[in-house]
Amino acid sequence: MRREDPLKGPLVVGAGPAGCAAAIVLARGGAKPLLVDRDAEAGDALCGGFLSWRTAQRLHGLGVDPETLGGHPIERLLLFGEGRPVEIALPQRAFGLSRKALDTALRESALAAGAELAIDTVRQVEGLHVTGRAHEWRAESLFLATGKHDLRGTARPRSAKDPALGLRVRLAPSSGLAKRLANTIELHLFDGGYAGIVLQEDGSANVCLAVRKSLIGEAGANPMELLARLAAGHPHFALRLEAGWREARVDTIGSVPYGWSAQATEPGVFRLGDQAAVIPSLAGEGIDIALASGIAAAEAWLTGAAEAAPAYQQALHERVRGPLMWAGAAWGLAERPAITRLGLAAARLAPGLISRLVDATRLH
Repeated sequence: MRREDPLKGPLVVGAGPAGCAAAIVLARGGAKPLLVDRDAEAGDALCGGFLSWRTAQRLHGLGVDPETLGGHPIERLLLFGEGRPVEIALPQRAFGLSRKALDTALRESALAAGAELAIDTVRQVEGLHVTGRAHEWRAESLFLATGKHDLRGTARPRSAKDPALGLRVRLAPSSGLAKRLANTIELHLFDGGYAGIVLQEDGSANVCLAVRKSLIGEAGANPMELLARLAAGHPHFALRLEAGWREARVDTIGSVPYGWSAQATEPGVFRLGDQAAVIPSLAGEGIDIALASGIAAAEAWLTGAAEAAPAYQQALHERVRGPLMWAGAAWGLAERPAITRLGLAAARLAPGLISRLVDATRLH
């Protein structure tokens, strides 16, 4: 039987970057946020192994330093398509860091600031009524931060005829990967998707793919077969899949609504992170949007409490509209080989074109 628990402060559902950022700011502002998550310890979420320079700056303000956590320093982007790769220098240092390390540090910072943590699996949200497996809460203010996973009652619209799916493979540390990926994030472009590859703090390589459902369908809905097909057609990608890669675990997430953002909400309900805006992952800006939305929502609550939610949501929508548009355009070009070929040729002649596109996808 579920127990209905009284609340003394705002309720934050989801202890990922967005939820923890909100909890930290709320607690620092004198509130008593309750942070609810299904796991007693932070897991290693599929998305978010790359932290941009803006993300690193925002994390410092929350008491988290990616470099202290052992984050792999990144100073350049390598783009792979047809022909030789294109190298783009990043404007400032970025980092490769696992979500387990990041989320653990953020959770610790939230608890140190004064937030409380409750472990429960939330199954449904109806307005401000939250139902978990063991508890129920009737909140005056709800911060919804469940990442790419929807809860019953909070589903985001999905209308794509050929939706995007996310896959992640973690490759074991090796001298070959360490050499190829030193100070580098790679983006491999192919027909129907792309793969980002970056080293994490333990030397392992995080390989994240966003692919069309039809592409994995052609591989018999088998992620390993899809990876094998991509390796067969893309030599540079194949070099990253070293011996033993078929024994690696594959994590997946289906039907990601890239490009969507929430334009409105009801009083008291603040949507954060991917529950507020979903930027195509090739931009590498998802964690920054998560943090920025959590901070902005908490600051809005501290000045206007529950009634501030609609204005916050509209302001965030306007703020992310440009990065989502440019990232969506880049994604559309990246998964079309003929256009990619022309784009990479232009980038080899004028690397500043890609640099300007990278900047356009940042959250200002």
